[in-house]
Amino acid sequence: MKSNNKKTRILLPLILAIFSFTACSPKTDLQDGYYTAQAAEFNHGWKEYITIMVKGGAIVSVEYNAENPSGFIKSWDNAYMQTMLHSNGTYPNEYTRYYANQLLEGQGKGSIDALSGASSSHASFQKLAATVLEQARQGDSSIAIVDTSQ
Repeated sequence: MKSNNKKTRILLPLILAIFSFTACSPKTDLQDGYYTAQAAEFNHGWKEYITIMVKGGAIVSVEYNAENPSGFIKSWDNAYMQTMLHSNGTYPNEYTRYYANQLLEGQGKGSIDALSGASSSHASFQKLAATVLEQARQGDSSIAIVDTSQ
């Protein structure tokens, strides 16, 4: 019996240490890499997209924006910004960062709150985010094309 008791005293702490280490380790289902989801069609001259970078199983960066057919980025369009700010109370450089930050902070697990004046983009963002997260779960770095029409 002393032999079994001695083994138990050695093995039990080892098993507990392994269990506590794995229990404290962050569980993630996201694979490291870059993942992009893009709208299938242009909407009012812009095609929205999300690109995330996953490192260590966590989202470390999120880019959400839109581009026109020539590749010009919506957040850089100052004339569009002024028009939208006066009519909607927000503008692309504000709401794209707002939605991207929520995805980053929530790590894809929380809901994304809509920003007043950018509800159409909120709906597109939700669809794109769900797709890009699925891409990251599967480790599929191809560009996913998403129907974001309302």
